Amino acid sequence: MPQEKVSLAVMGIDQHENGVIAVGRILREAQMSTHYLGKLLSPKQVVEGAIEHQADVIGISCHSWEYLVLVPELIGELKQRGLDIPVIIGGSVITPADSRTMKSQGVAAVFGAGSRDEDIVDEVRRLAHDGRGVRSEP
Repeated sequence: MPQEKVSLAVMGIDQHENGVIAVGRILREAQMSTHYLGKLLSPKQVVEGAIEHQADVIGISCHSWEYLVLVPELIGELKQRGLDIPVIIGGSVITPADSRTMKSQGVAAVFGAGSRDEDIVDEVRRLAHDGRGVRSEP
């Protein structure tokens, strides 16, 4: 079975990266290939990094309210480029209402504070394998 590839990032002016670093460790321990793209990124930079690393899944850490604007822009950038890479978001500020909104706008999965490591690993693995072979670039 091919190894899952996950690109992780923090967008906007949010500088809280402890969570994304911890999730990256959890995914690596589950034998996934992870690449932390960094913080202070734009949606376009995240997409470019995901393309460069041939990501099966993009994970975005959300610890400021900017995700309500930047995540839909990220999904729009993926669609504009003809890419079908699932986007997962996680973080301490995501409310249940925001989770529903993000899912309605194309986010594949949302993990709030207190999410179990096993649930994150299982969902990333499922999304990575469900999406294999459907990515394309114009």
